[in-house]
Amino acid sequence: SGRGPMTEGLARRLERLFPQIAEAPAAFREELMCAAALQRAPAGFEVCGEGQACTALAMLLAGEVRVSKVAASGREITLYRIHPGDSCVLTTSCILSGSPFPARAVTETPVEALFVPADRVSAWLDVHAAWRRLVFGLVAKRLGAVISLVEEVAFRRLDERLARLLLGMQRDGAGELSVTHQRLAAELGTSREVVTRVLREFERQGWVETGRGRIRILQAQALASVADGTPV
Repeated sequence: SGRGPMTEGLARRLERLFPQIAEAPAAFREELMCAAALQRAPAGFEVCGEGQACTALAMLLAGEVRVSKVAASGREITLYRIHPGDSCVLTTSCILSGSPFPARAVTETPVEALFVPADRVSAWLDVHAAWRRLVFGLVAKRLGAVISLVEEVAFRRLDERLARLLLGMQRDGAGELSVTHQRLAAELGTSREVVTRVLREFERQGWVETGRGRIRILQAQALASVADGTPV
């Protein structure tokens, strides 16, 4: 991964993405700028693996990071994604508790992030109100998203969740998706075979057309009805 100094322009980007930093006292902003280090990484880079120690907290400036959990069976589920203006709350939890990282964080695109050393993350919580508001605000936001994921997995049918996922993956209304059954399974926390079975039913109904590594949405309204749990 690349590394670079904290410049004035970089400081402004940080403050735009994390407004709590812009509102913080100048003394804390200066301390943050001195302690944090810019790092860049390509797509597919493992930021943190399961069981590893968390030595720094990443504040994402550009790109996207996927945080997932892999079971002993090999099945995988996406816990959440980190976007610019976000940070990884599991990393925060691990730093504060001294426990190893319980998941896997991998870049989905090239990323830029500021890394704050773990000792600073903890120490600043005690002395800087702006840092406390930032960290606890991110935790509250992410906790709500994880609760929504639990509700999805526990209470919604897989066909509803798959229909919602396919519609959410559309770009600018385009009906053609470049995605494998394995990736869909990892998003939903199920097996590839189960995803294939549900997609075959969608195809039988005439709602989608599947091919190798691609899915074409033919009837978005029908999928939207399935996603809402209403009969088609």
